[in-house]
Amino acid sequence: MLFRMIKNAIFRNKAQKSLAFLTCFLATALLCAMLNITLGIGNELTKALRKYGSNIIILPKGNSLSVEVGGEIYEPLKNESYLDEANLHTIKEIFWRNNITAFAPFLEGKITWQKLNDQNKSEALILGTYFDKKIDIEDEDDFSTGVKKLYALWSVEGAWARDDSLDEVMLGDEFAKDYDLKVNDILELNSQKVKVVGIVTHAGKASNKIITSLALAQKLLDKSAKFDRAEVSALTIPEDDLAQKARRDQNSLDQLEFDKWLCTAYVGSIAYDIEDKFKGASAKAQSSISDAESFVVKKIQSLLALTSIICLIVTSIAIAALMSSEIHRRKKEIGLLKVLGASSFQIYMLFVGENLFICMIASVFGFAFGLLVSQLIALSIFAHSIEISFIALPLSIVFSIFCVLLGCLFPMRNITALEPAEVLCGK
Repeated sequence: MLFRMIKNAIFRNKAQKSLAFLTCFLATALLCAMLNITLGIGNELTKALRKYGSNIIILPKGNSLSVEVGGEIYEPLKNESYLDEANLHTIKEIFWRNNITAFAPFLEGKITWQKLNDQNKSEALILGTYFDKKIDIEDEDDFSTGVKKLYALWSVEGAWARDDSLDEVMLGDEFAKDYDLKVNDILELNSQKVKVVGIVTHAGKASNKIITSLALAQKLLDKSAKFDRAEVSALTIPEDDLAQKARRDQNSLDQLEFDKWLCTAYVGSIAYDIEDKFKGASAKAQSSISDAESFVVKKIQSLLALTSIICLIVTSIAIAALMSSEIHRRKKEIGLLKVLGASSFQIYMLFVGENLFICMIASVFGFAFGLLVSQLIALSIFAHSIEISFIALPLSIVFSIFCVLLGCLFPMRNITALEPAEVLCGK
């Protein structure tokens, strides 16, 4: 009976119901477009920042000790201890293994070098690392990692040196420019002859160094199977109050907070897991990168929250106005229902049911249209589409339900104030 009454009410007043449909459609379309862009931008931002390098650094425990004196940071044990290359696989075997996208070990030191047949020797910094080296990982048959994945923005003129090569090197662009070196030049590094196979641009701190395989650096620096640091790129979520509290003082967390922090993909909890598994290592989050991610994502989330609140208010006001008009038009029907014994709440639920049915259908169409708008915006800004966030559909339906309940709440007093006798007598 209730369904029949709702159906008759919808088809009797198509203009009013069309306006309600349009109101919810536009509101949910805007909400879905904003939500899909927000979630998509968050993912794209995380991926983009990962191209700039790591957000976790692994050092020997002694190297992580520092003392501040007079505003200066002193690290007395720096470069006095090293990590074992054989333990690198543990980075990818932690609980958060699927969040680890890339990592690379580094060994840095000073050597003497000269061009072939040139008697002038100079000192230079050498940086040994992995380029794209396959590593044996438990439960993963084909895993490779190195600076090609860790620093995706590195651009190479020429070719990448081979991993484990003892006769190929690459040069940072500043180093090559300062000494007028180019691809295919032959150098002597500590009397070891090597060939320059590539010049690296956009290399940041490595732009003034000689970049080699880790094996060659270990040989030249006499550090067999050792490295002095590793950098890790991990997909994380923005830090909230709990993560910041743990960063300030991990011991201040109670057991419940610690368990929640440990089971959430914060950069700090991933670093903690790495340090727990990697013997003799100290893993630290590079807070500048994670703070940048958190700042941008929080700003986007704030924009979404403000937009959602505005949509909710505007939609509720529009539905309230439409319902007030509908109540005035159908006041004789309301009076008759009251005479037949219907309570004000039952009549209210009849009107709510009509609008809920309309707005839930509108939210589905609004979801589809919002996704289309978000993809068009993404194409115009980023020149490529973003992933579809299907969670926007249930959120749109919940949003429309809440708008209807809130919007229909205000005209409730109009239903309560109607007197059957006066309405049926035409007053």
